[in-house]
Amino acid sequence: MQTLSLAPWLVATPMIGALVLLVAGRRTDRWGHWLGVLASAATFVVGLVMLLDMLGTPADQRVGTHTVGTWIDAGALHVDLGFQVDPLSMTFVMLVTFVGTLIHVYSVAYMDHDVDRRRFFGYLNLFVAAMLLLVLADSYLLLFVGWEGVGLASFLLIGFWDGKRENAVAGKKAFVMNRVGDMGLIVAMMLLLATFGSLSFGTVLPAAGEGATAAGQGVMTAIGLMLLLAACGKSAQLPLQAWLGDAMAGPTPVSALIHAATMVTAGVYLLVRSGPILEAAPDAQLVVAIVGALTLLFGAIVGTAKDDIKKALAASTMSQIGYMMLAAGLGPVGYAFAIFHLLTHGFFKAGLFLGAGSVMHAMDDDVNMRRFGGLARLLPVTAITMGLGWLAILGVPPFSGFWSKDKIIEAAFVGEGWRPWVFGLAALLGAGITAYYMSRLFFMTFAGRRRWSSDGADDTVERHPHEAPRLMTWPMIILAAGSVFLGGILALGDRFVTWLEPVTGHAEHHEPVLPVWLLMTLTLVLVVLGAFLAFRQYAVAAVPVEPPSAPAVVRAARVDLYQDAVNESLVMRPGQYLTRALVYSDRTAVDGGWLGLAGGIGRLGSRLRRMQNGYVRSYAATMLGGLGVVGLVVWVLAS
Repeated sequence: MQTLSLAPWLVATPMIGALVLLVAGRRTDRWGHWLGVLASAATFVVGLVMLLDMLGTPADQRVGTHTVGTWIDAGALHVDLGFQVDPLSMTFVMLVTFVGTLIHVYSVAYMDHDVDRRRFFGYLNLFVAAMLLLVLADSYLLLFVGWEGVGLASFLLIGFWDGKRENAVAGKKAFVMNRVGDMGLIVAMMLLLATFGSLSFGTVLPAAGEGATAAGQGVMTAIGLMLLLAACGKSAQLPLQAWLGDAMAGPTPVSALIHAATMVTAGVYLLVRSGPILEAAPDAQLVVAIVGALTLLFGAIVGTAKDDIKKALAASTMSQIGYMMLAAGLGPVGYAFAIFHLLTHGFFKAGLFLGAGSVMHAMDDDVNMRRFGGLARLLPVTAITMGLGWLAILGVPPFSGFWSKDKIIEAAFVGEGWRPWVFGLAALLGAGITAYYMSRLFFMTFAGRRRWSSDGADDTVERHPHEAPRLMTWPMIILAAGSVFLGGILALGDRFVTWLEPVTGHAEHHEPVLPVWLLMTLTLVLVVLGAFLAFRQYAVAAVPVEPPSAPAVVRAARVDLYQDAVNESLVMRPGQYLTRALVYSDRTAVDGGWLGLAGGIGRLGSRLRRMQNGYVRSYAATMLGGLGVVGLVVWVLAS
């Protein structure tokens, strides 16, 4: 590939933009936001040039590495500063830069009145640069640098409005929970280095199968589980999912970027990139599928009870990433479908989040859907674009989600024994619940009676909803077009699956345990049923402004199925008690022992010092006493 040498500029361009905006400070306030947009757009142009070059290259030559130089050379550890360019990394490059640029443009208007808009764009550029480094790295160690960079950028952006304590706490929560996952990646790298003597993808991944024989199945399983732990932290999967809902404290464009193109997709990338390791550790691969299945249902159930429009979308992201993790855990048959759904999800979820921001813009930053209703006529562009994203996430044909999510459901029903029935039914049930809670979100916002005006409504606050400016609506329109057409274009002739084969390998076609036509029919029936129930409940019937009393399961879903209470009971409080016990023992046993010894010696010295008083009679008495003691000792020994 002739453009391989451009790879470093994919990371350098947004990084330079971030440095200028963050270092130059207030001097760039008037034009800094446009510099941020330019840096992201220029990165997209570089990525597009490289993509076109790759498309003109034979399939067996589409994997290349550009080495800038030696990064670490210490004993047995040798790590190059290199970039791996292949169909998988380029898919992420195009998603991150294209969607990221649209979010940058949207943010120009959304953050128009924020005094720190320039700093916000600096953080956005940093986020894009870190994510691109993560997906372009040719080794686990360089990937880890991007991994940590994404974590840092998310901390800065989630807590951007840190004047409110809850926003700062939300950023800290995301940062701390991700550190737990980061430990998994660190341990995995230690095991990889001990097993293969390298952290380079080019060395580790081809040798993964042999490593299972040489090092033992247990070691490969441990590596796979540690990689899963890392992915759970970044992609908000059980049991490290609790930070995602609180992350909505950041500005809405941040939510769109995190959920659609950057942070939460990093875990899926890590597992698909590490596919040979998972295949060499079938037990770890099974755990990946189980975690994905549980999380897709967990997120869907939580989404059914959320009245905060952004937190409902956050629960949706958790569930949809669960689908991708489930696909990654199915092995080669699911790798391409996981990335396919990640790509289509990037468009319709970004569009949905930007649409939510448009609704908030019209409703004075209110996020409570129970105080919306009847907004379709007043916000036509927002309603149409969010409607197209809604149909895409439901998986209604021919929208994008139909082509990607249905493939995961079909793949989940492939296999023998209990697995296809458990995983397949979980994926099928998740589709029905998704249709319900996403339809609930759409109807509560745009249909039914107005609940936001004192003119015959329940809300006593008079509001005047209006459509967002063009800098906000045009990115939404473009993303809506992707929600409609992208999936069908990429699914035609299995072109996307074929595109990823140089990385994921060729997966033999296997028939599911149920006929494909029956699975498609069942999926559509559940989707229609879920949407119909939501229509009856939230479009036809009156929606109470205050949450009504509900069964126990709904009350549990309103508080995220008690995930924070569980974490506090199992981790936080035991950790606090352990810390207090260690501090007490340190002060009393360790510090107390040494300080007591020092104090005793000091007191002894003080007493002895009193004997040095300068009087001859005292010294003579001391000498006489000493002679007496010596005489007594001699007498005792002689007798």
